[in-house]
Amino acid sequence: MTSEDQAPAVLSVRQIRLLMFGLMTGMLLAALDQTIVGTALPTIVGELGGINHYSWVVTAYLLASTASTPLYGKMADLYGRRPVFLFSIGTFLLGSLLAGLSQDMTQLIVTRGIQGIGAGGLLTLAFTIISDVVSPRERGRYQGLFGAVFGISSVAGPLVGGYFAETDWRWIFYINVPLAILAIVVCSRVMRLIPFTRRDHAIDWLGAGLLVAGVSSLLLALSWGGNEYAWGSGVIVGLFVAGAVLGVLFLLQEARVAEPILPLRLFRSATFALANSAGFVLGLVMFGSIIFIPLYLQIVKGASPTRSGLLMLPMMAGIIVTSVLTGRAMSRIGRYKWFPVTGSAVLLVGMLLFTGLEVDTSLWAAFGFMVVIGVGLGLCMQSLILAVQNAVSTRDLGAGTSSATFFRSLGGSFGVAILGAVLSSRLTAELADRLPGAVAQLPPEQRAAVAQGGGADVSINDPATILALPAPVRAAVQSAFVESLHLVFLTTGLIAIVAVLVTLFLPNEDLRGAGPQGAIGGTDGLGGEAPAPGGKPLSRESKEEAAAEMEAKSQTLL
Repeated sequence: MTSEDQAPAVLSVRQIRLLMFGLMTGMLLAALDQTIVGTALPTIVGELGGINHYSWVVTAYLLASTASTPLYGKMADLYGRRPVFLFSIGTFLLGSLLAGLSQDMTQLIVTRGIQGIGAGGLLTLAFTIISDVVSPRERGRYQGLFGAVFGISSVAGPLVGGYFAETDWRWIFYINVPLAILAIVVCSRVMRLIPFTRRDHAIDWLGAGLLVAGVSSLLLALSWGGNEYAWGSGVIVGLFVAGAVLGVLFLLQEARVAEPILPLRLFRSATFALANSAGFVLGLVMFGSIIFIPLYLQIVKGASPTRSGLLMLPMMAGIIVTSVLTGRAMSRIGRYKWFPVTGSAVLLVGMLLFTGLEVDTSLWAAFGFMVVIGVGLGLCMQSLILAVQNAVSTRDLGAGTSSATFFRSLGGSFGVAILGAVLSSRLTAELADRLPGAVAQLPPEQRAAVAQGGGADVSINDPATILALPAPVRAAVQSAFVESLHLVFLTTGLIAIVAVLVTLFLPNEDLRGAGPQGAIGGTDGLGGEAPAPGGKPLSRESKEEAAAEMEAKSQTLL
């Protein structure tokens, strides 16, 4: 405990559960909007037009949420959790309402960016806020529930998006409004009990601008490369160079200011540096590979977008169950290192299993592979964030937590680009080898129709078109796609080896039994006793005094 650490908040069981409900609701909203739009985009574009700006509906959200994440952490450290969290969820609510009212693609893209600005706070502040009332030792069980939220959103997003695409796509955004208002009401009331001591501060606006500009340049390059522009084009190369230069300028700025957005001194901690490095690598593996599993289900197994979401339930179950159990186990054991090590190894096994997928692989075998991936993700997702939080003091808790979310998101962005390029390159070569022979098997009239429809330029972006192809051509395309996926999953497996090695070097530190953020007295909110500072349980008299103080504070503020 440092001299800068403040006394923890004292919340009752009911208050902690209400706080968790509000935080999980906000996090669910932001996580859902990463996936819910995808299945409805064809319907939205059909009504609003603007097919040339199709990808920007997703890119705008990704850009805004990733670039704003570190800013929220620092703002929360300077101004307090409650006003910054309420601002983020209010911004998300406004963006959702305006997105639902959009009359053209330009309006939708701008409002998706507003949503993303709010989502950047929702995705990181929940971890910071719960850390103000629960010690690192007890925190794992709570953050395991946050991991379950991500698991639910990964499957529920495509399902809900597909449903509203068939009814009224605007409700994809309107549904956020009542849920966001509920989260605002709940969190606003409970978070008033969490103390915050205002400090003198100076906002590093230049550093913030350099960070946003640098991250935006990199993400634009990764989003546009191979799609809007060739990877070797002047635009893409220029964006990468701009991102690198702005990144260097950001580091120089952070090294000289008193209140940096991302304090570079935190990287002197081996735990902080290694956990964030592992988060980046695992983000690349997680976000960069999971997107290809639904494509396999749609292109090879013929599942609709909505049904492919349902078929991802085994992975969701693996994530949810393992996240919750991992959180409880970390609280019980008091250490975290071997959870990300084991999770990285399990992810490696899962990726290697997916290299065995074939066109005729049974769904039950694919389900088994998905469970393995889900278990690996559940072991890794929250344990690395907890490691980062355990390594920083209270004054840096917001910045530290947001850094973990930021590096994981950045790794995911790199993963989508790198693995997408691997898939595209290998698929082009495989189609060139297989399609001519398949087309030659067709009757003359079908051969002419296929040639007129694009021949070897068959796109994997429209599974319905592929499934409508003549049987020999469809089989050739599906085989080419499966062979290309083998290389994708082999690549992610090799990257997962790096994650295993990095996590092996993590210090195996004890979780603070009740650090400066720990809950004093009462229970942890899930039925277990919360330890006092120093790890020893409070006496009965101390518990009664803490409970009386908490009740008096509740009556005053609530």
